[in-house]
Amino acid sequence: MLKQEIMHFRSSETLDIEFENVWLTIRDRKEYKKILKGVSGLFKSGELTAIMGPSGAGKTSLLNILTGYQKSGVEGVIRCKNGETTKIGPSQYKSQSRYILQDDYLISYFTVYEIMHSTTNLKIDGFSESKKNFLIDDILRTLGLLNLKQTLCGCLSGGQRKRLSIALEMIDDPPILFLDEPTTGLDSNSSNQCVQLLKNLAERGRTVICTIHQPSSSLYYVFSHVYVMAKGKCVFQGPPVNTVPYLSSHGLFCPKYHNPADFLMEICCEEHGDYIDKLAVAVQETSWRTFGQESTERGQNFREVGIVHDKDNALYYSNAVELERKSPSEWKKFFVLLEKQIKYYYRDWTGAKLKLIVHLLVGIFLGLTFQNSGSDASRAINNCCFINISIVYLCYTSLMPAALRFPKELQIIKKEYFNCWYNLGTFYLAYLVADFPLQVLFTMAYSVASYLISSQPLELYRFAMIFLIQSLVGLVASGMGVMYGTLVSPVNGTFLGAITTCVFLSMDGFICFFPHMTKFFYLASNLSFLSFSLEGSMQAIYGFDRPRLRCPEEEDYCLYTDPAELLSYLGMNKLSYWVDVGWIVVNFLLFRILAFYALRYKVRSL
Repeated sequence: MLKQEIMHFRSSETLDIEFENVWLTIRDRKEYKKILKGVSGLFKSGELTAIMGPSGAGKTSLLNILTGYQKSGVEGVIRCKNGETTKIGPSQYKSQSRYILQDDYLISYFTVYEIMHSTTNLKIDGFSESKKNFLIDDILRTLGLLNLKQTLCGCLSGGQRKRLSIALEMIDDPPILFLDEPTTGLDSNSSNQCVQLLKNLAERGRTVICTIHQPSSSLYYVFSHVYVMAKGKCVFQGPPVNTVPYLSSHGLFCPKYHNPADFLMEICCEEHGDYIDKLAVAVQETSWRTFGQESTERGQNFREVGIVHDKDNALYYSNAVELERKSPSEWKKFFVLLEKQIKYYYRDWTGAKLKLIVHLLVGIFLGLTFQNSGSDASRAINNCCFINISIVYLCYTSLMPAALRFPKELQIIKKEYFNCWYNLGTFYLAYLVADFPLQVLFTMAYSVASYLISSQPLELYRFAMIFLIQSLVGLVASGMGVMYGTLVSPVNGTFLGAITTCVFLSMDGFICFFPHMTKFFYLASNLSFLSFSLEGSMQAIYGFDRPRLRCPEEEDYCLYTDPAELLSYLGMNKLSYWVDVGWIVVNFLLFRILAFYALRYKVRSL
């Protein structure tokens, strides 16, 4: 039987965060603006700390600095203390802290259990499936989510999503937990449940720090310690019960039956006069910060507990066995992320199933539109138009979904990467490996239908050459879409993608044949991967010693019965097929590398 629950154990490591004389300066157009103005404080383990203040007071800015989220423009000293050991800077405790953002970024297509299980595989190695499932059930039970295990994340309420976000970060039991506005968007009951949950986590030896705007009176007294800010300065720090005496000592008397939190906000908004500078000086007196029990009492015998088996093979916990939670290798994380990507594509019917059907239908439609153009000498130029349309279609339909998808996922990637779930390179490689066969499958659905119906040469090697180029076009365009979708908004991404496609199309050698181009325009066409795609496709169809084309009896004369003469007229016989393929591969590698660095830049700068 179960003797204890995982979430009831004390954290094996207690960390206090102390900061001194912290300033934050940001550039606002041509001016420099001071957001934080020399704030200092101490947030101890075993306490639930609330950073309060009106909008623009600097709450989130301070939290971002303490987490390491904000690095530029920061001055001051931040220390992490563990007994006699002191570390300087947020980077020293980054691996031991987790940051839960205000918005709950979760993938809607996964159930609660699936997202918990995949996250457990990303964070913990060496556990059997029974141990993992027990850990997941225990966390979900503690957070009141056990009955929602098989519910899709997209069907959860705001409070349930918030608790699930906390559950995901509790899997590897971090000693420090940061939360930005955890009660925003929640009703009163959900807010009380959320804050009480955080209080319970803090009392087990963790350092829990959150920002909150203006709590109710009952909620205010749940916090162990409040840190109140106004105009970038600290005006009070200490237990909530000390709020009224502290303000009274400075001539600010809270009315009877009035919420002290509301009264504090009124003072911060200067509704009772300008007391901010006076309180900012007075708060340096640390006597108002009453700790209650000493941290040694709160954290005594903090020890993780391990799993052993009793006579009935049930899991229970014993102080004699230590539970080791080591992180998996990046190679193992790669396979977890790959499985996650495959499930995502399978369940997102608009991104995979619908696209596959549309490619097949469009291939049939264009094949019928250009029927017999592949074997008819009188329709050789029409066939060139068909090949060009095919390339542009595959380019556009690969570019746009990528440009639209990645802006939605950036915040999820940012959260998971910042909280040390995986390296960015591991995620990107898993995305590429999952995306590659899908792009090839979509191209296959289009190519087979359009190639056969339009009466192209029934020679397997020619089809394979066409299929290779069209697959590469889709992969290059997908990389371009990831790059645009990462750097700009969906609207701007689709706009830039459409403009880029039009520019490349104008230089691909069909709208203006290569021999008819000016020297400058011809040189510029080397920048367009579509020009190499069209040239290589034309050589696959009409090159490699293809016999003379059939001229229909109803036609008096066919100009391009000789395939070599057609390629010469179009100027598409100067480079070999494999040189064209090589240049497309170079573009594929270039855009994939640019997409990765764009993703890395965006994730680190968000």
